[in-house]
Amino acid sequence: MSEEHPVVAVLGAGSWGTALAKLMADQGFETRLWARREEQAQAINETRHNPRYLKEFALPESLRATSDLKAAVEGADLIQVVVPTEANRTVLDALAPMVPEHTPLVSATKGIEVETLKLVSQIFEDHFPESRHGFLTYLGGPSFAKEVAAGVPTAVCIAGKNEAVRQRVQRYFNTERFRVYTTDDVIGVEVGGALKNVIAIAAGIADGMSLGHNTRAALITRGLAELSRLALRMGAHPLTMAGLAGMGDLVLTCTGDLSRNRRVGIGLGQGKKLQDILDELGMVAEGVKTSKSAHALAAKLGVDMPITDQVYEVLYEEKPAAAALQDLMTRPLKEERE
Repeated sequence: MSEEHPVVAVLGAGSWGTALAKLMADQGFETRLWARREEQAQAINETRHNPRYLKEFALPESLRATSDLKAAVEGADLIQVVVPTEANRTVLDALAPMVPEHTPLVSATKGIEVETLKLVSQIFEDHFPESRHGFLTYLGGPSFAKEVAAGVPTAVCIAGKNEAVRQRVQRYFNTERFRVYTTDDVIGVEVGGALKNVIAIAAGIADGMSLGHNTRAALITRGLAELSRLALRMGAHPLTMAGLAGMGDLVLTCTGDLSRNRRVGIGLGQGKKLQDILDELGMVAEGVKTSKSAHALAAKLGVDMPITDQVYEVLYEEKPAAAALQDLMTRPLKEERE
């Protein structure tokens, strides 16, 4: 870290990227926010507001936007990548040759790539030699962008393979209103962050059908069992699922009104068409694509994930929500810990 004048690059000017850039700039760090569109970057610099995302929040003068990727990352002490899962490869293809050997990277995206069934962490590792994997870190935990931008007290975690690197990243992020823990369980944080979006769609469907609190609690609890089974099958630590990136993020996304994925589910539960819901939302809901990749990954690994399977069928096979619920409730009886 450049102790006197740290420079942070945040790649992606959506809601979450804007919130994280504001978090950095509020600390006085020189913050460069990369936007894909030049007009968006120009508007941010001229008005001190993102014209599309979190537009109610004024952005500090220490934050400058650019559509030039090289200009954004040149000389940066920390680089955060905050783009949708399917955009990671394109961004990393361009970014990887620009990153100095010992510069930490942070991924703040939660998803599973549809084509390869890889976690975002595995996509990152594809782009850097093994000698640099220790400089790759991953942000997880219950954190709505709007509340982070507003300074609502929040707790998250940073996962990474190298203890010194993740502690270095921890110091960048941690503030009096944004508490950061560290963990070496990259797989657990990644799986928890990806799968909670799928379960949130299921919880939203139940809410859209006005099924009540009992149903929501059951979906959250059994959803936690599903993401735990997949995470453990992939080598995660079981306690991660009881932490911020597991239960914490799952509860937030399944119950919070700011959850995009829950809003998608509510619309489906009300009988709306998926494309109409997404058009109305106007933002990426990662759980829609993750349900497809998680469904395929569970089949590949032989992991039982009935809620995920039903969400997939509602989204991609036009299965009625009521029929999906019926199939979940009438599955063969079993022990809870199976």
